Amino acid sequence: MEQLRRRYKTAGAEHKRKLLDQAVQLLGYHRKAAIRSLRRRPAARGPWIITGRPVSYEPDQLVPWLKPIWAATDYACGRRLVAMLPEWIPAYEQYEKRMPGEVREKLLRASGRTLDRLLEPLRGPETGRSLTRPGTLLRHQIPIRGSVWEEGKAGWLEVDTVALCGGSVAGEFVWMVDGVDYATTWVEVRPMWGRGQAGTLVALKDVEASLPFSLLGLDSDNGGEFLNYHVLNWLQKRPRPVFMTRSRPYKKDDNAHVEQKNWTHIRQCFGYERHDNPEVVEPMNVLVKGAYGQLLNYFHASLKLDHKERTGGKLRRIYGPAQTPLARVLASAEVTEATKERLRREKARLNPFALKATVARSLKAIAGMRRSRD
Repeated sequence: MEQLRRRYKTAGAEHKRKLLDQAVQLLGYHRKAAIRSLRRRPAARGPWIITGRPVSYEPDQLVPWLKPIWAATDYACGRRLVAMLPEWIPAYEQYEKRMPGEVREKLLRASGRTLDRLLEPLRGPETGRSLTRPGTLLRHQIPIRGSVWEEGKAGWLEVDTVALCGGSVAGEFVWMVDGVDYATTWVEVRPMWGRGQAGTLVALKDVEASLPFSLLGLDSDNGGEFLNYHVLNWLQKRPRPVFMTRSRPYKKDDNAHVEQKNWTHIRQCFGYERHDNPEVVEPMNVLVKGAYGQLLNYFHASLKLDHKERTGGKLRRIYGPAQTPLARVLASAEVTEATKERLRREKARLNPFALKATVARSLKAIAGMRRSRD
């Protein structure tokens, strides 16, 4: 109709009749309606009126400053960033460069949803896989986790293993033992060569030695690296035995806390490449017990489920404010004052961006050693 209207404006009487016939036949207009439509003059468009609240957080102004901080936090969500920015912005200005005062003020004032909207165009999907090898030897002797856990106390650990196999489980390669405390979300990661029972026990002992609290309980999946007499005897033959429980077979949600950390703390750092050079185990141990472990536990905030509310048939999960594992450890009654003071002093001399640079250099050296094996 718009094309016919332009032609109708300058056409003669005979040609106007033909245009009217086309409008009636092709577009289904009544003839009088077609005449009125073809004669109609274009309405003058007034000025655009922008409705709604004015934009306070301009992406062009904030994203260039927010992006490097977000990348250094390993791409934390908005609710975690809100808790992390008060520490990370001063560290960024100390290590990199000073940001404008208006930008700093807006970033510190922004909500989690605002930060998510600003960063949404930069996000992308990822995928993973599972390689749990069932262990049946002690399955009937180790109970499924139930009411045994005192979930409000620090010291109850969920553990799992992650394969750095590059997609093929043939031969030997590096495995990562991942342990996360239920109450404080404190994380300890240890690499080991292969997935033998003795090697897993050594890694678990090293994890326990690095915890700022006593080990009270250990919960794993049904993998044979955990369900064996080596681990069971180590936990039970001590003055204060440690509870050992397991998840239900094929129920990953039973170990939801450590399953999440498998991605955020291992895959995001070490990826899916195959690490089949045994020489990389030692530098990886130095990294995870040093700069990388400090970065995760001292500066990376995490969310923790507070309670659930059911309204009709809908279940709503309510999360507490985002906190770093260190903040939860300092608030825990199970941690001694001497340990808390040691952790405070250690954090005071650290900068997250300096730690991130150390991690990047170490990962580059580890990748070189891994490729030299190829």
